Amino acid sequence: MTGLRLVHRRASLLSLAAALIPFTLVACAKKQPRPPRQAATVAVVPVRRATVPYILEANGVVTPLQSVAISAQVDGIITSVDFQEGQEVRAGQALFHVDPRPYRNAYLQAVAVLARDSANFVNAQSNADRYKQLLAAKVVTPQEGEQQFATAAANEATVDADRAAVAQAKFNLDNTIVRAPISGKTGSLLVKQGNLARANSQTPLVVINQVRPILVRFAIPSAQLALLMQHGAQNGGLPVTAVPGGVAPPSPSIDSLAAEVSGPVQDNQGTSGSMQPGGASTSAGSVTQQGGVVGDPVNGTLTFIDNAVDTATGTVQLKAKFDNSAGTLWAGQFAATSLHLFDEDSVLVVPSDAVVTGQRGAYVYVVDQADTARQRAVTVERVAGALSIISNGVQEGDRVVVEGQSRLTPDAPVHIGPVNGGPAPSADGARRGRGSKTGGGHGGRGRGGKRGA
Repeated sequence: MTGLRLVHRRASLLSLAAALIPFTLVACAKKQPRPPRQAATVAVVPVRRATVPYILEANGVVTPLQSVAISAQVDGIITSVDFQEGQEVRAGQALFHVDPRPYRNAYLQAVAVLARDSANFVNAQSNADRYKQLLAAKVVTPQEGEQQFATAAANEATVDADRAAVAQAKFNLDNTIVRAPISGKTGSLLVKQGNLARANSQTPLVVINQVRPILVRFAIPSAQLALLMQHGAQNGGLPVTAVPGGVAPPSPSIDSLAAEVSGPVQDNQGTSGSMQPGGASTSAGSVTQQGGVVGDPVNGTLTFIDNAVDTATGTVQLKAKFDNSAGTLWAGQFAATSLHLFDEDSVLVVPSDAVVTGQRGAYVYVVDQADTARQRAVTVERVAGALSIISNGVQEGDRVVVEGQSRLTPDAPVHIGPVNGGPAPSADGARRGRGSKTGGGHGGRGRGGKRGA
C-alpha cells in the first residue's frame, strides 16, 4: 500500500509540473518594457546666412626688395670702416676707406701728362695754322704742310687719351671710398680694417638688404590661379596680410563672424550665453594662438604673379609688397600669409565643430521642434577659420548641435543647454579628441580651394 501511495504522489507532481510549463513559457515570451531613453545635454546654434571672405592661406618667406653684395673696385688696404654691423645705411653713405695714396699719385701723374701733351698739341696746332698760310702762298711744299697737319692731329689724339687716363685715375681714386649703392640694413662685416681688399673679390665686404619696403614670397595651388586672375584683374592689387613666424590668426572679420554665428544659445530654461565652438564662452574678436610666439599682422598688396606654374609642385609663385616701416618683417623669415580674394555673399554657415566626418561623409545633428536629434548629411563647400560653409543639407534657421555629438545617436532626445567639462578647443576651433572635420584644407580659410571652382 505504501508503495502504491508513493507512485500516485509522483504521478500527481509530474502532472502539475506539466501543467505549469505552458504558463512559464508564456510569461518568459512577454517582452520586458524598455526604460525611456535619457535625453543628452547638447549645445546648439542656428544655421545662418552671412558674407564670408574668401581667403587663401600659404606659408611664405620674407625676401628683401634688393640685396647688394658690396665689393671693392680697387685693390688696397682698408684704412677705416665707417659703420656698425647691422646698422641701417642710406644710399651714398661712405662705408669703407681704402688706402688712397697710390691712386692719388696715379691721378696726379695723369694730370701732369695731360698738361704736357696739351702744351705740345697747342704748339703743333700753331705750326699747322702757319703752314696752312705758307702753303697757300706756295712757300712750302704740300708734303711739308701735310706733315705738320698730321703732327697736330696726333697731338690732339694724345690729349684725348690723356683726358681718359685722368678720368680713369679719378675714378679709381674716388673708389677708394666704398659707398652704399642702396639704402638698407647691413649684415655681418666680412672684411675688417687692416685687411687687403681685392677688386671684384668673391668675398664681399658686406651685404646690404633693402627692408623698407620688403617682399614676401609665397605659393598657391595652380587650381586657384583662374580665381586669382579673375578677382585680381577686377580689384587691382589684392590685399595680403603677413604674420612673421608662427601661425596666422583668423581674419578679424571671420573671427567676429564666428563669434556671432556661435551665439547666443538659448537653453531649455531660457538662459543665454555666447557659446563659442567648443563650448568656450569668449568675447568676439579674441584669438588664441598656437605654435609659438606670433608677431603682429602686417598689411600689404599683391604685386607679382609668376608667368609659369611649377610643374614639380603644381603651385604658382606670388609676391606681396609691404611698407614694413616698423621693421616687423625680417629678411629670410618665415611668414604666414593670407590673400583676400573676395567676399562670398549670403552663404549658409555653421561652426566647424558642428560638422562631423563619418564613414559616409560629413554630417550634422539637427534638433527638431520636439527636441530630437536628427542626423543629416551635409556638403561642406570650404572652411573659413572656425566656420564651415555648407552648400547642401541644411537650411537657414535649423538648429545644429555644436557640443555633445559624441553622446548622440540618430533620433535621440536631447536637452538643450551649455555643456561643461568637454574637451578644450584648439586654436583653430576644432575639438581635441574628436574626429577630423571636413573642410577646405589644413584649417585654412580656403587653402584647399573652393570645391567646383
